[in-house]
Amino acid sequence: MIEAAVVLLNWNGLQFLSQFLQTVIEYSENENTEIWIIDNASTDESMQYVESNYPSVRIIKLDKNYGFAEGYNRGLSQINATYYILLNTDIEVTPLWTQALINTLKNEENTAACMPKIKSFANKTMFEYAGAAGGFVDKYGYPFCRGRLFNHIEKDEGQYDSECEIFWATGAAFCIKSDIFHEMEGFDADFFAHMEEIDLCWRLKNAGYTIKYNPHATMYHIGGGTLPKENPFKTYLNFRNNLFLLYKNIFYTNYKRIIATRICLDYVAMCRFLLKRDVKNAKAIMKAHKDFKKAIPTLQEKRQKLQNLKNHIKHKEIHNKSILFQKYILRKKRIVIPQ
Repeated sequence: MIEAAVVLLNWNGLQFLSQFLQTVIEYSENENTEIWIIDNASTDESMQYVESNYPSVRIIKLDKNYGFAEGYNRGLSQINATYYILLNTDIEVTPLWTQALINTLKNEENTAACMPKIKSFANKTMFEYAGAAGGFVDKYGYPFCRGRLFNHIEKDEGQYDSECEIFWATGAAFCIKSDIFHEMEGFDADFFAHMEEIDLCWRLKNAGYTIKYNPHATMYHIGGGTLPKENPFKTYLNFRNNLFLLYKNIFYTNYKRIIATRICLDYVAMCRFLLKRDVKNAKAIMKAHKDFKKAIPTLQEKRQKLQNLKNHIKHKEIHNKSILFQKYILRKKRIVIPQ
């Protein structure tokens, strides 16, 4: 067994692989670390490009596009390493990034997963939307990050340069102990893509594990490489999966009221799309709610199974207020989470 596998999930990503794979190999590959690509049945020439130019990279070819969640599940089941480091193809890494993340997991027995500092490739002074300096959720399940509150992105001025416990680590650059990944049965394939890493981290937290942010590893993310913002399919996945997330993982006595409130807030979002005459995204929210209701019997089975986890306390990393209210009514640009 090798110490670490840096694993990229690819689907028609020739542009990003030709731009970033060389740096990933240069700053990651050594006698203890292998580079793997799991290919979701790409129809471009990305795998031919890798095979011709980077023969040391190991490739797992899947028979169809299984999405982020099941694509990784299927691929990682074939990789034998102590640590998995999942990495998006549209990321520029920096020297020593893998060792910084591995050291966090190696030195902290109860820490199951960690993430680096994620900054914008387009503007390297700024944080990046998908992960920034560590992820959290509010009382209604809205995800946010240190360094990013909704669409407000902070400049990196060293304000998040200390390691800390977080609630979720971004799937864009996600380091996890392999035995714990398989113990938790990996990502929930029903998510397909978006928020599956938050779901896994919530399950890890409910099982008593810790998630960490390590600023000593830094990388630069393009973001939106597969689905741009306000793409209707992305809107559908985000709204549906957020409800999946809440139904499965909240075990407070008032969880039904929390979900009902969240559904009402989703309808407000749908009305905002309609006011902007964005019918496609409004319909995406309606479809997300329809499919959530259809999935409730399956979600109930998963919920019953997860009740066996030992740590259903109200985690300190769940912000106990509404970030919608704080952002749009109180006009806050940053949420401070007590450590």
